[in-house]
Amino acid sequence: MAEIAATLYNRNVNGINPTKISEDLSAAIGHTPLIKLRHASEVTGCQVLAKAEMLNPGGSIKDRTALGLILDAESRGTLKPGTVIVEGTAGNTGIGLTLVGASKGYRTIIFMPETQSKEKIDTLRMSGADVRLVPAVPYKNPSNYAHQARRAAEAMNAAHPGSAWFADQFDNTANRDWHEKTTGVEIWEETHGKIDGFVASAGTGGTLVGVARALKAQNANIKIALSDPAGSALASFVEKGELIATGNSISEGIGSSRVTANFADAPIDLAWSIPDTESVPLIHRLVREEGWCVGGSSGVNIAGAIRLARMLGPGHTIVTILADAGTRYQAKLFNAAFLREKEIPVPDWMNAV
Repeated sequence: MAEIAATLYNRNVNGINPTKISEDLSAAIGHTPLIKLRHASEVTGCQVLAKAEMLNPGGSIKDRTALGLILDAESRGTLKPGTVIVEGTAGNTGIGLTLVGASKGYRTIIFMPETQSKEKIDTLRMSGADVRLVPAVPYKNPSNYAHQARRAAEAMNAAHPGSAWFADQFDNTANRDWHEKTTGVEIWEETHGKIDGFVASAGTGGTLVGVARALKAQNANIKIALSDPAGSALASFVEKGELIATGNSISEGIGSSRVTANFADAPIDLAWSIPDTESVPLIHRLVREEGWCVGGSSGVNIAGAIRLARMLGPGHTIVTILADAGTRYQAKLFNAAFLREKEIPVPDWMNAV
């Protein structure tokens, strides 16, 4: 036994396989594991799977988005040594841009609504971003964080041409193109093409639409569903063609009051509006029973996956996204007092903590 162990050690450590070495942070992004969600699978009779995107270097699926946007800008010559990355974000894209940017030698300025979680704000600052918190106002308001980021980049370029690059995650379609080339392809390959449905929430729309395009190109019969948080108008747009929002949600980084360039012409078959009272308990159950600690958007995604699985019936394979970790929302999602204030069910084990 000792000889066998020594042989394996020498083979795996001393005889390092160079194809397993990531040369930098960018090379470590993607190819996240596809995991089975046990509870969601058991209650539906389907195989419900999720891409564990919180295992990316920066802790979220937005690492992929950041990398795709940066590579596209570099190829176009709009991002080059000395250029500062400027973006408006709810947090995760900013973290991705800051970390990928740092690995490539770029500085980052991030405009962010002041209502976002302290954990994400702290992570951005810790990562070296110049974080500029602004009031949380609708997109139609000129003071919206995305507009402020754009104006800041324009002012920098007016003073010093080429000094800033506005990433524009919402309307820069390099976002969805990258998810189509990477995330969607990975899901198809990892399921060996045996997939009946894909469901996810949308903020920019890049993940949902990019994956949808990739999967539909392989099999047009794959059902694509939008799982939308209450308070967002996207589900209404998909189902009725009108941007009508009702209710509200504690989820961050998903939902929208407008159709972005990334979301336009999305090949989506159906949509649901998911209340927090349905999605948040799924997060609590997942960490307690299966060990995965995920954020609010993941709960919305899982709720949508269960709905799609029940609609299609037992025996189908559904894939969704675990977008980021619950540790980025600890003060909200895992705070019994906060949950009671929002009239969201508090699990017994949390009351005991």
